[in-house]
Amino acid sequence: MTETAAQPQRWYQSLDRTQWRALIAANLGWLFDGFETYALILTAGVALRQLAPDQNGAFAVGLTIALTLLGWGVGGILGGILADYVGRRKILLTAITLYSLFTGLSAAAWSWESFLVLRLLTGIALGSEWGTGTSLVAEMWPPSARAKAAGLMQCGLGLGFFIASACWAFIAPLGEHSWRYMFLIGVLPALFALWLRRSVPESDKWERVRDRRSKLATGTELSEKDRTYMRFTLRQILADPKLRRLTILGSIMSAVTTLAWWGISTWVPAYVGSVAQREGLSPQSYASTAGMIYNAGAIAGYISLGFLADRFGRKGTVFLYFGASLVLTPVLFLWTQDLWLILAFCAVNGFFTLGQYTWMPVWLPEFYPTHLRGTGTSFVFNAARFIAFLGPLTAGTIIAQLGGFGTAATVLGLVYIIGMIVVPFCPETRGRPLPE
Repeated sequence: MTETAAQPQRWYQSLDRTQWRALIAANLGWLFDGFETYALILTAGVALRQLAPDQNGAFAVGLTIALTLLGWGVGGILGGILADYVGRRKILLTAITLYSLFTGLSAAAWSWESFLVLRLLTGIALGSEWGTGTSLVAEMWPPSARAKAAGLMQCGLGLGFFIASACWAFIAPLGEHSWRYMFLIGVLPALFALWLRRSVPESDKWERVRDRRSKLATGTELSEKDRTYMRFTLRQILADPKLRRLTILGSIMSAVTTLAWWGISTWVPAYVGSVAQREGLSPQSYASTAGMIYNAGAIAGYISLGFLADRFGRKGTVFLYFGASLVLTPVLFLWTQDLWLILAFCAVNGFFTLGQYTWMPVWLPEFYPTHLRGTGTSFVFNAARFIAFLGPLTAGTIIAQLGGFGTAATVLGLVYIIGMIVVPFCPETRGRPLPE
């Protein structure tokens, strides 16, 4: 045997074009979501000063983000259910088209009320995308590389955030309507839907489930296993004791990640901008810079979690990310005073607090069988938003009352302790095939 033949094959060498296309589609879909979401975070203050000048600024921003989250939760659950019945690819295509439409319409908002309604509709469309993309990638990639694919998919969110921050640095100085230009850019993902329709196939695993459901629909006597294919997917997840337990554990961890990020980390640009303003520097410029630095760290965190989870396991990796986020929150918002150190800690904080989102596309698809995967992963990922939407409202209220970010961030950051408690009760699934 030659030396070349004896060398082990690298993880990416066994993958085909179809698998890479599925990953690219999910990554780009999540990148567009990230751009649109962070565009709201960056522009909400400017937009609402124009649309709602009589409202308390922090409260108005918090409510706008909260409604987006609420819509995301509703749309995510509905999208996941539909993905199990209609198909991963079709729902992904529909979600991208709809959120492009509603994002573009947000640019034409004529009042705070119209802006809130459009943000709610945009959130519904945004939520439908993640679970379908996650299921598509998980079902098409092999067990040995599935977590890595999840990390590479999830980093699209950070890339979208980074691009939004970079765009805002150039668009912000364009005047009072600069926020409208940001939302107009969000129309571009509709062009990507054309490529998705032509180039990305449906999941073979889902197609086998579809065929099995079709055959069972004509039968009269069904086994208990067959009935799980015919019951409403959400009902089956909540009725099965094992799946119900996994759903509860996953939902608690999802609530921790989502509540903490939306309640704390979305304020990073505003916080850095306030520090810069105290030092006589441009708050808009430093807010944009902080967003780019934070999201550069997050991109590395997304990808790293997937590789670490494949190397060391799901439990230890997720526990590490929760623990590091608990410590780094007060370090960034409360204990660090120097502006340049704050910017440095933005990258480290982003690595763990936003990078930890990768645990969901890594771990959740391994909890559920194929005919329930879209529903299960989307429910856990999105149901947390029915609780997490309180985070921006709570943080906005605390900031308004106490006049600072540090206390609000530190108090809300204690929620990471709950995640650290729950992680050990979840199953270790590294290297296992997906449940069928």
